[in-house]
Amino acid sequence: MSDNACMGDRVNCYSIAEIYLGYKAIISQGTTLCTGTHDYESPNMQLCALPIEVFSHTWICSESFICPGVSIGEGAVIGARSVVTKDMPAWTVCAGNPCKSLKPRTIKTHEASSINISDDQE
Repeated sequence: MSDNACMGDRVNCYSIAEIYLGYKAIISQGTTLCTGTHDYESPNMQLCALPIEVFSHTWICSESFICPGVSIGEGAVIGARSVVTKDMPAWTVCAGNPCKSLKPRTIKTHEASSINISDDQE
């Protein structure tokens, strides 16, 4: 857990593999970060442990579920109650079940204007 990262009430970290939270990452209340699953094709349902990465300046909104092996890109926002089954791109607003990219994340520089972070990084 990096500096200024935070987790709200009732966040469940099922951490049988590493969970990385970047600088200023926000994990809102009731979210589950689940690093464990089972190989349903294995005759004995072998337990699998896959890390989760939540990079800097991200916000995972309330009651989302982050699946094993997922990376949430820098600056991404994951909407409330999303089920994240695959990697989500940086500086993007994402939501749904299953979670998908919706639009670029725009950061206001002051009340009169805004910038699109993804455009500035090119």
